[in-house]
Amino acid sequence: MGNDARTPDVAASADFEEVQATQQFKELRKRHRSFVFPMAIAFLLWYFAYVILAAYAVDFMSTKVWGNINIGILMGLLQFVTTFAITGWYVSYSNRRLDPIAAEIRHGIEGHEFDRTGAGASGSATGGAAK
Repeated sequence: MGNDARTPDVAASADFEEVQATQQFKELRKRHRSFVFPMAIAFLLWYFAYVILAAYAVDFMSTKVWGNINIGILMGLLQFVTTFAITGWYVSYSNRRLDPIAAEIRHGIEGHEFDRTGAGASGSATGGAAK
């Protein structure tokens, strides 16, 4: 009892090696890496600095700032703050710098017009094609 009426699979018909060789894809990859790699390195350095300080600079990390709040607790909480800040920054960067190029590449592969939400020009994600 399968569904014999299947829509053609656009991904199966696309030559992804050809797409990866295009200037658009190379620019998309360059922009993505120019954000992700430096940000990942910066965050890992920040994280390991926290861990190393907690392990080897106990007196510094236990310095009271306010009541029972010490530098270690503040730095630990700042780990969460930086995680959310980096995530928000990446989403903003992606919306501005990556998504327009990705949409153009997708349009070239699928042959559909998409708006900013990923919906097709006729209002559905399939571009109005019946499933």
